[in-house]
Order: sequence, then C-alpha cells, then structure tokens
Amino acid sequence: QVQLVESGGGLVQAGGSLRLSCAASGRTFSNYPMSWFRQAPGKEREFVAGVSRAGVNTYYVDSVKGRFTISRDNAKNTVYLQMNSLKPEDTAVYYCAAGKDTIVVPRTTQRVDSWGQGTQVTVSS
Repeated sequence: QVQLVESGGGLVQAGGSLRLSCAASGRTFSNYPMSWFRQAPGKEREFVAGVSRAGVNTYYVDSVKGRFTISRDNAKNTVYLQMNSLKPEDTAVYYCAAGKDTIVVPRTTQRVDSWGQGTQVTVSS
C-alpha cells in the first residue's frame, strides 16, 4: 500500500489560485495512476481530476475543466493540482488518491487503493 501526504490547502478569495501537492511513498509511484477527489460538508466525495502513470492522459470533472490542472513528477513521487479561478463552490477537503491497478485512472472511490489525510481548501466570496 502507498502512503500519501497532501499539502498546499488554505483560505483564498474567489478568483485566486492554490497549488496542492501530494507526496507518495511505499510503492513504485510511476506504476500507478493518481487522482484528486474532494468532499464538501454534507456531500459525497467526488472525483476532481486524474492522471495516467506517465502523466500523458488527464481527466477532469466538468466543473473544473479549464481552471484546474493535474500533473505529476515521477522523479519526485509527487502529484500536483493547480487550481486557478477558484470559486466558493470549490470549497472542500481535497484528497489525493492512488489507483488500485496500473491501468485505470481512479474516478470512483471503488477504484482507489489509498487515500491521503486530506487538505482543506476554503474559497471566500
């Protein structure tokens, strides 16, 4: 199993930017797809963005397309989420997630092998 540690959350005004980082350890990072999920109060955890093993293919939920960018640095065992033009509805706890297998980018919680502890992102209006 892989261990994941997120950082980079915080409080930002609407229209601002944040960059989340997720450092991985415990298995060969480059072998597995990675994703970011988020969970707002009273809502289910939802997929936000995912990236393939080599970083070539990326996937986004419609609500963040054009504003968020997921990337990874396999040499540093780290995945990033650059969030621009933030909106109050982006407020949530953001979780880094590692896929269960080497092919499928996890876009549902059932496809996730390991979770980070979460980092709070709050966007004020």
